[in-house]
Amino acid sequence: MATPVEDLFRRASYLDQNDRATLAGLLLDSLEPEVDKDIESAWLGEIERRIQDLDAGDVDLVPWEDIKEKLKKISGGQNSD
Repeated sequence: MATPVEDLFRRASYLDQNDRATLAGLLLDSLEPEVDKDIESAWLGEIERRIQDLDAGDVDLVPWEDIKEKLKKISGGQNSD
């Protein structure tokens, strides 16, 4: 018999990608209920800076497939998607 967590995971795996991402974010948020306003503000500033860098073309983007290949080489090919 599946545990409640396994059952929840199985049911959640049928959600579309956006709903799974939303659920994951909600679960992560539930692990740290106290929000440090200074840290939150710093992260928002960093996100805005990075978006501006992307929009201005000031950064080189690396395709996810390239990153996965590098990780596989580092870990001896034990990484999975």
